[in-house]
Amino acid sequence: MQTVHAKHAARAGWVSILVNVLLFGFKLWAGIASGSVAIIADAWHTLSDSITSIIVVISVWIASRPADKEHPFGHGRAEILASTIIGVLLAVIAVEFFIESVQRLMNREPATYGTLAIVVTAVSVLAKEGLARYSLIVGKKTGSRSLSADAWHHRSDAISSVVILTGIFLNKYLWWIDGAMGILVTLLILQAAYSILKDVFNAFLGEKPDKKIVKKINAICEKNYESAVYPHHIHVHQYGNHTEMTLHIKLDKNLSLEQAHNLTSMIEDNIRTELGIEATIHTEPRSSRIHKSVTGSDPQAPVSDPNQ
Repeated sequence: MQTVHAKHAARAGWVSILVNVLLFGFKLWAGIASGSVAIIADAWHTLSDSITSIIVVISVWIASRPADKEHPFGHGRAEILASTIIGVLLAVIAVEFFIESVQRLMNREPATYGTLAIVVTAVSVLAKEGLARYSLIVGKKTGSRSLSADAWHHRSDAISSVVILTGIFLNKYLWWIDGAMGILVTLLILQAAYSILKDVFNAFLGEKPDKKIVKKINAICEKNYESAVYPHHIHVHQYGNHTEMTLHIKLDKNLSLEQAHNLTSMIEDNIRTELGIEATIHTEPRSSRIHKSVTGSDPQAPVSDPNQ
């Protein structure tokens, strides 16, 4: 059964598919009517957005499936894979755009546009930027990496439409403007692809825990437990919307096994409640100079252990 967040992400994907298919039809019509190769190419660029949106819908459906025997941590990383595909597609589109722009400059080919092209291109800019912002908002709300990546794909199409619109008004003064702006757009699209793929690679390879997370873990371990707790060796593992954490804690070596177990379980419960993270804790003994009784009033122990 899909979660509320998954439903929102899937809805955003379907909205994107519908809008892109409509824009593709209008751009193709305008391109053929005005004899503009640029608009026809831009139409196929728009259609490619529909493909990435389909990837988003499929990845959200897979990621929303619950954990099973073969995948005990769920299927959330399907969205990371989808983001990889989107990032690669953006890079491929950027390279093709670059080649086409260079060819235009080498052949001294000015763009040829009509009134229909102006209207369709202007509508495309507004529609694609609207889709980009909508996808970014829903992606941030749902934590969907693939939806956020798809938003950049929408924005790249909006930027390419801006280039064409600029070329329409400047082409009669500067024959080379279409090719030059095309190269500029290529760089912007490549930057978006780099940003997406960088996040994806960090997720695959593993990232250093966020400082805010470490600070919250320290705060949880500073609570009035039965013994001083010293956390270290914190690792965070992302599985889409599901997060696992492993960490080590140093405890007084004089604690009984039962006491250490109860204290560790309490910390795991607090991490789950306050951060929504499933933690697995490894305990280590230490020669403690600070040991508090359950009802004692000893000063709060520092989290940073100088002996770690």
